[in-house]
Amino acid sequence: MGGVPDELWRQILEMGIQNSKLNYKDLCCISISCRRLHRLSAENSLWLLLLSSDFPSTNQQNPNPNPNSSTSASAKSTYKIKFEREKSRKVAAHRRAVLRKESEVLEFERKIKEIENGLRQETEKMRATAAELSNLHKVRQASVALNVWQPEVIRGRQKQIVEQSAVPVESRVHSLEMELKLCRQRISGFDKAYRDEKRRLEMAMEQVASMKYHPLRDHKLMSSGDKECKKKRKKLKTSVIFPEKQW
Repeated sequence: MGGVPDELWRQILEMGIQNSKLNYKDLCCISISCRRLHRLSAENSLWLLLLSSDFPSTNQQNPNPNPNSSTSASAKSTYKIKFEREKSRKVAAHRRAVLRKESEVLEFERKIKEIENGLRQETEKMRATAAELSNLHKVRQASVALNVWQPEVIRGRQKQIVEQSAVPVESRVHSLEMELKLCRQRISGFDKAYRDEKRRLEMAMEQVASMKYHPLRDHKLMSSGDKECKKKRKKLKTSVIFPEKQW
């Protein structure tokens, strides 16, 4: 490496940047390898190439930058400033995306609660309709039983049931059967809507979890959990008393 001139190393680094083989991370890693590459990787010409490739707006503002001029003397610091701004912009955009997705989750939860309330109301309505229809069937049976000879006690009871019915039995039975059918259709519609919204909610929650995923933070949590597991295992091992070896 000592026999390779600086100009050749400079051309190698410039070709790597121009061919998109080297980025700012690679250049920083190269700079800590030795003093010579540290000096070469800090040259303004390399960072001007990175500026023009990573931030084209800089190249449009300065179409013909001169590496030896005073304006390009702080190319690395300019790259750092622009990188921090771009990083802040991406972080803010990511936060906005997370907030939008969380608002979608809240909206799905609200819709699911509305569907559950509607399903509960329709179920109660169906039960009331079924109970009323059952009573009307009893009235119908009682009116038919009046035409048949029965003991006086049973006949009086059947007559009382028929007299308590204030509406015509046949028309009311038909309307209740139609209403019961509509209730079942609405309940099946609520069930389908509930399953769809639940599936959308689960997908949105998975997306929020993936967007909030932080490998370093999660690694710390997992490592602390592993430490607790190791402590428990050590306690178990120490609590077990092995029998003495017999010779």
